[in-house]
Amino acid sequence: MKKIFTFLLFFGCIAAFAQEKFTISGTISEADSGETLFGVNVIIPSIQTGTVTNQYGYYSITLPKGDYEIYYSSIGFATQTFNISLTENIKKDLALATDTESLDEVVIEANGERLNVRSSQMSKNTLSTNTIKKIPVVLGEVDVIKAITLLPGVTSAGEGASGFNVRGGAADQNLILLDEATLYNSSHLFGFFSVFNPDAIKDLTLYKGGVPARYGGRISSVLDIYQKDGNNREYRASGGIGLVASRLLLEGPIKKDTASFLIGGRSSYAHLFLPLFNNDNIAYFYDLNTKLSYNFNENNRLFLSGYFGRDVFEISDSFANSFGNTTLNLRWNHLFSDKLFSNLSLIYSDYYYGLELKFVEFDFDSGIRNFNLKYDFTNYISNNIDLRYGINSIYYKFNPGNVSPTTEDSGVNRFKLTDKYAWENAAYVDADIEVSDKISIQAGLRLSTFNRLGQDELFLYANDNPIFYNESLDIYQKAKPTDTVSFSRSETIKSFANLEPRFAISYLLNDDSSIKASYNRMAQYVHLISNTTSPTPFDIYAPSGKYIDPQLADQVAFGYFRNFKNYSLEVESFYKVVKNRLDYVDDADLIANNAIEQILLKGEARAYGLEMLFRKNTGKLQGWLAYTLSKSEQRTPGRTEVETGINNGEWYNSAWDKTHDISVTGQYELTKKWSFGANFIFQTGIPTTYPEGQYNYNGVVVPVYGARNSSRLSTFNRLDLSATWTPKGERDSGLRGNSRWKGEWVFSIYNVYNRKNAASISFRENTDIDQNEAVKLSIFGIIPSVTYNFKF
Repeated sequence: MKKIFTFLLFFGCIAAFAQEKFTISGTISEADSGETLFGVNVIIPSIQTGTVTNQYGYYSITLPKGDYEIYYSSIGFATQTFNISLTENIKKDLALATDTESLDEVVIEANGERLNVRSSQMSKNTLSTNTIKKIPVVLGEVDVIKAITLLPGVTSAGEGASGFNVRGGAADQNLILLDEATLYNSSHLFGFFSVFNPDAIKDLTLYKGGVPARYGGRISSVLDIYQKDGNNREYRASGGIGLVASRLLLEGPIKKDTASFLIGGRSSYAHLFLPLFNNDNIAYFYDLNTKLSYNFNENNRLFLSGYFGRDVFEISDSFANSFGNTTLNLRWNHLFSDKLFSNLSLIYSDYYYGLELKFVEFDFDSGIRNFNLKYDFTNYISNNIDLRYGINSIYYKFNPGNVSPTTEDSGVNRFKLTDKYAWENAAYVDADIEVSDKISIQAGLRLSTFNRLGQDELFLYANDNPIFYNESLDIYQKAKPTDTVSFSRSETIKSFANLEPRFAISYLLNDDSSIKASYNRMAQYVHLISNTTSPTPFDIYAPSGKYIDPQLADQVAFGYFRNFKNYSLEVESFYKVVKNRLDYVDDADLIANNAIEQILLKGEARAYGLEMLFRKNTGKLQGWLAYTLSKSEQRTPGRTEVETGINNGEWYNSAWDKTHDISVTGQYELTKKWSFGANFIFQTGIPTTYPEGQYNYNGVVVPVYGARNSSRLSTFNRLDLSATWTPKGERDSGLRGNSRWKGEWVFSIYNVYNRKNAASISFRENTDIDQNEAVKLSIFGIIPSVTYNFKF
């Protein structure tokens, strides 16, 4: 691959200088707000070529000397056309006006505004915030995570479950970025809502495979989200008032056309009404989005953005739980030339998790904090070659736990688990190469290293084995440490290095269809230790080190892509294998465990499947049908011939395996006044483990369980409907009236036919009839809601 890459790069450079060429470049923004636009098409029809703007609205394209007609187009904006005589390098900044007459809005996008069959990039989707807001959701709250789970290959563990799963991967295997800062938890209230305020989001891109080399640190997917920069031309406000939560976003110029601010807040308040029903439980969340932008000149822009969010969840006389993310990012965009764009970022990210167990009277808190320095470059070498390269350095501090008593007579001793430290570094290069009119290639290489740094106390074990197998009892037990050792912060306990090649190719069958293939290897050095099936959900993060190896994933994908007149079709198949997947021994204790390595075994995982996405992109009726047929499983064999491993060393279904996943989503604009939305979901039930029998031991009934995850919950299905009403006065006021106020009412019904989908099934003895019984827990039945959204 290296030889091919070098040859193509050399050949492209020779071709670029074979004739006199010049560059046209610039930044494209929205006329009303000055907000830079991502994914704008810059098209030169006469030579059938073009480019798209990057995340910061910048584009650059090099063409032979001559006269050209250039189109600048983006869905929802009026297309602009210019005739240009290219005899020298030209800087062309542009502001696109909103096309208020356009009805043809692309609701789901890949590679910018439409599926680009020419591009080698595959397994990538971009979802517009306009579409997200039209999808019916629980309690009327617009939800980014719920929206992406309507895409093929993306699922959630169920109602009330946090995170999401991509192509058979675990939730912690997704890299979630907000303005380049890592978020370690993407959910509010354990999955009921997401942490993303849709009013503050600029664009959203999900990579399920074929991940570019600039991303690393996770092995399943990348969800890359950017916040708006803020309106630098006039003051604006937007928000919404719902039954359980409200939001407000303010933005405007600090100095017109030069500096702007954005601040947005959101909070739930349903808990305020619980005392009226003699309910002492508490459950609420709040978050804050902020951003400052400053344009020094046409070559330098500075951004300061942040996010703060918290959840509070309390069950009376049982437990209290609080958790949340904090991020801060200082970014500098700089143009060295019309062909060299750079972005320098200094990022802080912190995740806090607190748990109070009232029945045992102690508090527990944990978290992960990191500082990240990254410097990225985009070099537009020629019309056929774009080169991206950069470096990334992350310093981690892990707080595995701090235990303190809640009362003086609780009997709990105060103690602190040993903090852990690590340093992750990476360098990458990525090239997009158009080899010919039919063949495009994306080739990249990432070198990542991870150093587990010194800590105050590290346990040592005989033969470096923290867990041993008791053959007589047929169980795994904790090994007793033989000694402890301390290291200074400057020392390295364990280091890892991995080469992560990435490669994708596209072959154009004709102007409307292509076939694609991709391969990527990714390494993950940070692991989530979690028990989400417990009544007190528990999350801590642990670094790779002396006893925990990094997870390594290899994924290949093949696909067929086609555009029709008003429709598009994507069909992809994938196969993924994961090494060093962590598994827990039976009866593993997670809370306040200072030697987490004593309950972990190393296994492997695999996932494979077929995905289909059929879309209607234009017209009054728009939407898509997504179907995924897949398998996700893992295996943890014994380390020796004597050991049984987990589940007798046999493959078993992962907790998020779903054989069939179907979603149908549609939006229909009946009139300017009324529009409607609907989505239907059908999924195979998630795996679980049921008891197959029982026995009585000294008067105690002991259940006998079957193989791990050999059973399933019942099939999940649900229909949601919504209607949006825009009153005439409020709809037109921003266009013809003196007032700029615009408002709309959104009415939605979640779970229209009141399906009682099972979130879990527990077993108990019914003493009234002296028989065992299964009890199903359902989170949501039918939920009507109404929200008023406004802008001014």
